[in-house]
Amino acid sequence: MAKHLASTTQIRRGAVLAVAVAAATSLAVYTGTTGAGAAAAPTISQVKAQINTLQAKIDKIGQQYDGASQDYASAQARLAQVEKQAASAQARYNAARAQLAQVAVSEYENSNQTSIIGLLSSGNPADVLSQASLVLEVAGTHNEEAAQYLTAAQTLASVSEQRQRTEQGIAQIRAQLAGQKTSLNKLLASSQATLDSLTAAQQAQVTADTIGGTTGGSGQSGSEPTYTGPTGTQADKAVAFAYAQLGKPYVYGATGPSSYDCSGLVQAAWAAAGVAIPRTTFEDWDDLPHIPVSQMVPGDLIIYDGEGHVAIYVGDGYIIDAPHTGAFVERVPYDESWYIDNEDGVLQP
Repeated sequence: MAKHLASTTQIRRGAVLAVAVAAATSLAVYTGTTGAGAAAAPTISQVKAQINTLQAKIDKIGQQYDGASQDYASAQARLAQVEKQAASAQARYNAARAQLAQVAVSEYENSNQTSIIGLLSSGNPADVLSQASLVLEVAGTHNEEAAQYLTAAQTLASVSEQRQRTEQGIAQIRAQLAGQKTSLNKLLASSQATLDSLTAAQQAQVTADTIGGTTGGSGQSGSEPTYTGPTGTQADKAVAFAYAQLGKPYVYGATGPSSYDCSGLVQAAWAAAGVAIPRTTFEDWDDLPHIPVSQMVPGDLIIYDGEGHVAIYVGDGYIIDAPHTGAFVERVPYDESWYIDNEDGVLQP
């Protein structure tokens, strides 16, 4: 479901920049404006600050979306399990009802006791349980059949309630996912129009200190670096996996194998090493041990931007990151300005 809902490639951070950089276009407008009513043109620093604020919001919505997608998948799996339980409970209920109905017909065929016969024709276990005393009128030599019937009714009623709650939960998660996707799509659609109005020089100037905006990273160039280090430990295997994903596109909500978002990439890297880590950056931050930067080794995770972004440290002063829609999994220097300025901490899987 997560991949289905996120199947349309979206212009994420690259387009989000445009909302903030709308001010960049105004530089040309304000430059030629005179008079007392003219507003001051925003500085590049101010525009970059706006960009980073928007990036943080988008990252957090993205991680919330990933978390909701995970919850949706779990709820769907739970519903499938409950459906099986419900089918089994229904079968037991039907069998117990048929068995008791035979007894009831035999005992009451010459009497005017039609209420028990009517109750035994009900497919609603709640009706049966509400009139349990009537069912027990068939007791005596047939008390075992009556008890089995009431037990089956109780089980079926309980499972039916679980199924209803699970279906309601799925509907709520689906609405949450749709709302998050709608919010992103509205933001990204308006962003793209503004981005398209900028010159390449303006875009380069404004995005110079934003994630993925500096030079020196690897992209889909066909000449991505390869891993030649050890593969003996789980951390080594996670790093080797991350290297093997270089050049693959960022896709919002993706967990591989052909595309990734930031948390999907690090989760897949450690899964390839046989270690399960949480799906979202928020869960990573809460669940994984925090360590000082001085103790960071290849394979450790670095959390950024108010816990909204994550990359994996691969040694020799580099990280591997899935930065934003429109970009590719890349290796970039650990000390690039955006990453250093927005680092929250280091986690050890």
